[in-house]
Amino acid sequence: MAINQEFIGRTYPPTEVYSVGREKIREFANALGERASCYFDVESARALGYPDLVAPPTFAITFTMQAAGQVIHDPELGLDYTRVVHGEQRFVQQRPIFAGDEITSTVSVDSIRSAAGNDMITVKAQVHATDGELVSTVYTLLVSRGVGEAS
Repeated sequence: MAINQEFIGRTYPPTEVYSVGREKIREFANALGERASCYFDVESARALGYPDLVAPPTFAITFTMQAAGQVIHDPELGLDYTRVVHGEQRFVQQRPIFAGDEITSTVSVDSIRSAAGNDMITVKAQVHATDGELVSTVYTLLVSRGVGEAS
């Protein structure tokens, strides 16, 4: 089943507020093997001019992936998730994410295209602070592998 091209531009409701916690930042930095003190020690982060612990640049994936589920699991899209592989991830930061931030994510279908028998869907997640400030934009490329020719 082909992906529904009419979904390009479709925007889903914002997620519930996600509270960025210090321990989540520390856990994420540890998982990445990061050792910079601004990810672990509040005083070190403040000495660098940050208001609190700063999250690694890719931290937004921890909550935007769940938000992208609104697109992935929308039955009208026509996506067979059993055939999906992750193609690419891109982060555009307007500012770092800090411990204490209260944020929401709004996802939309940025593009849909076909190549070599595969459908490629780019999902865009815009991350906003609860005051409306745009914090980050995360682009996820999903590749829905085509069905091979019968032999």
